[in-house]
Formats: sequence, C-alpha cells, structure tokens
Amino acid sequence: MLTDIEIRRIMETLPHRHPMLLLDRITELEPLKRAAGFKNVTIDEPFFTGHFPNNPVMPGVLIIEAMAQLGGIVILEPRASKTSVPYLAGVDNARFRRPVIPGDRLMMEVAVEWVRLNLGCLRAESRVDDKVVCTAQLMFSIVTDTRLFTLDATVLHM
Repeated sequence: MLTDIEIRRIMETLPHRHPMLLLDRITELEPLKRAAGFKNVTIDEPFFTGHFPNNPVMPGVLIIEAMAQLGGIVILEPRASKTSVPYLAGVDNARFRRPVIPGDRLMMEVAVEWVRLNLGCLRAESRVDDKVVCTAQLMFSIVTDTRLFTLDATVLHM
C-alpha cells in the first residue's frame, strides 16, 4: 500500500488542472482496490462566487467529481499512462447528507467494485469531521487515445 501521495504525483497521473483538480493529497492507495484522500475546501474556490454568494456551499456535482478523481487514481496508478484518461460514465445511488463549506476538509474513500476491460465501478464516500457528506456508486470508462493530448479540436468530434 502506498501512503502520502502529494499533488505533484497526482498531477503526473490525472490530466486535471486548476480549477478542476479537486484532490489535494492521497493518504492511502492500493492500486486497483481502494484509496483515501482529501480536498481542502477554501473560500478562494472559484465556484463559491456564484454558489452561493452569501451562503457558500460546494456544489454536489463537484463533490462527485472529487470522488471520481480519487477513483481515477485507483484505476490508473498501476499503469499511469500519459495517454489514458478516466471518464465518469455514470453515477448511481448518489446521496448528499450535509453541505460542504469553506474551511472543511473533504475526506474521501473509494473502493473498486469491479473492472472489466476499460469499464468499471467504484463505491465512493466523502466525509467532513467524520460525518458522511456524500455516498455514490461511480461508473468509469478509461479512454486511451493519443489525440486527446494534442491541441487538435477534432477530438471533440470522435
């Protein structure tokens, strides 16, 4: 098991960059099995300017995305290919139990349920102060195509 994986290593594996990189550190990683990590939520997050100006709350879809990024690390890390991208292919049974606000540390855990070829399913949970924030089942697809890493816009018409 790997522990304490910092942001530079995360950026070597995932293609996401600020402001869409929603994972600050991985605290535990068992490739193709499970991972735990966190996102420090600050008032400077760009989404807080509009969600909501007088009552900043992290959008639920971004909580799902943060958990999906942790899941991407779990499924990519063994091969960490520069030409593989994990795509969120589905979300089932998502439940939001409390809001995430500036100053919170969003602790996340994901566990692989199954993987077949380039498709798979993860069980995901996030917590703040040991209270459940969100649970979901996340489906993913891994796409390997070198055209995704060029500045050629034709990739949008695949």
